[in-house]
Amino acid sequence: MKRVMLYFGSFNPVHKGHIALAEYVVGQGLCDEAVLVVSPQSPYKQAAELAPEMDRFEMAEIACAASAYPDRIKPSVVEFLLPKPSYTIDTLRYLKENFGSEMHFSILMGSDQIARLPGWKEYERILEYPVYVYPRRGEPAEGFEGRITPLTDAPLQDFASTDVRDRIGRGEDVAAMLDEGVAAYIRRKGLWSPATRIAALGAQIAAEPENTALYVERGKLHYRMGEWGPALNDFNAALRIDAEHVEAKEFARMVQEILEFRYKDIYNP
Repeated sequence: MKRVMLYFGSFNPVHKGHIALAEYVVGQGLCDEAVLVVSPQSPYKQAAELAPEMDRFEMAEIACAASAYPDRIKPSVVEFLLPKPSYTIDTLRYLKENFGSEMHFSILMGSDQIARLPGWKEYERILEYPVYVYPRRGEPAEGFEGRITPLTDAPLQDFASTDVRDRIGRGEDVAAMLDEGVAAYIRRKGLWSPATRIAALGAQIAAEPENTALYVERGKLHYRMGEWGPALNDFNAALRIDAEHVEAKEFARMVQEILEFRYKDIYNP
């Protein structure tokens, strides 16, 4: 019987930490296959946070194919076929009913999920399966002793998909976090790009017009993209709310210097 370890997640996007863990469980002989179960909609996350489900699946395909075990690390669309939102126990029940005669299922999850596990649908049923828990910094795998298997020497993830999205949104380099093919896919699709983040900040500012942090964040994005006028407008908007805002003052000063240099009439100084 094939031993299949299920790694549930939004994979929004899949990153090197996810693949390193899948490679670890396969390399340690804990399973015959590690399967990244891409969730189309988690009941614990807002749908607005998620990239389109097929984009997330295709990125998972790319990352799995580039792994050390491309024939043994694979993504799954099983939750795309089930009612939404996706509950782990419902997926487990479906898999056992349809493939239980051929496959023995186990689960891979992070230590940060353990504290939240009692809030999951029918979590006691989930614990009837072998559950392997990998470490997350500052998140000890406490509780359910004897019912879970801590993977204390598994690769430690120092970043999450949220960090990847935030860096992309700020226009920063993510080469250390993403497979090259996944990074290329994100660029091609414009996922979580600075322009996308600017649009999202615009909606937030409309809802919170006195929030200086939002103006400054959007201004910094315009600044990185060389959009000096919109950048200055945002920094000045923050200063109208808080005239002593240090970061807004400094960026406004830098933009003013850039504009004065670029548009200075060199023939009539």
